[in-house]
Amino acid sequence: MNNRESGKLKDKIAIVTGGSQGIGEAICYSYAKEGATVIVVNKNNPHTGDAVVKKIIESGGHAKAMICDVADESSVKKLIAKVIKQYGKIDILVNNVGLAIFKKLEDQTLEDWNFVMNINLKGPFLLSREVVPHMKKQQYGKIIFISSTAASVGYETIIPYSASKGGLVAMAKSMVAELGRHKINVNIISPGSSSTLGNKFLNNQDFLDGLAQRTMSGAPMNPEDIAGAAVFLASDDAHAIHGIDLKVDNGWCAV
Repeated sequence: MNNRESGKLKDKIAIVTGGSQGIGEAICYSYAKEGATVIVVNKNNPHTGDAVVKKIIESGGHAKAMICDVADESSVKKLIAKVIKQYGKIDILVNNVGLAIFKKLEDQTLEDWNFVMNINLKGPFLLSREVVPHMKKQQYGKIIFISSTAASVGYETIIPYSASKGGLVAMAKSMVAELGRHKINVNIISPGSSSTLGNKFLNNQDFLDGLAQRTMSGAPMNPEDIAGAAVFLASDDAHAIHGIDLKVDNGWCAV
């Protein structure tokens, strides 16, 4: 983390949900490298993010693991209050945590729908609502939603997931209309598929080969590809960018 003293995110306080694995983990490392203090947020177990925090600290950065059930209003309020009490401000919020239930439409239950919506859409709404007053007060803030190419391109067996990710895009654009005048940037990153999938899929070479064939570059995604975009949108380099849906997908949605 040798860029800490001069990095693009020097002295910023960043909250990253789902920060212990995948895209969230990669964003945490990249933010710390650029000088931010990173709040690695996960649900229930306070030790889930310890490995990420340990690696950041050993590399000279600053991070702390905190717990939050993003779908629970009181849990979200407690998280934001704790960060403000300890650090005095929140500069960056990355709404990254999300999940999918893979079932055909006729097999998706109302419980499945509500579970996905609570985590993927309600959670980012609650977190954004709670950080905005603090960002307004300082007249500065960066809110980033991790959506998906599933918000733009049809995928089988993940209809609730696709709907939730499309909702994030719409929510972010409406937030821009309300928050832009307060110097709060709200943007979206829509990653390509393989960067957001679990080991069940990432360890399946036939599946990865199929994904690669459907991208213009012929290559699958990895979480570090998304982290670079997240650094840019959180930095002052993106001060004039509001409401962009940045597709980091190796050309998946280009045609």
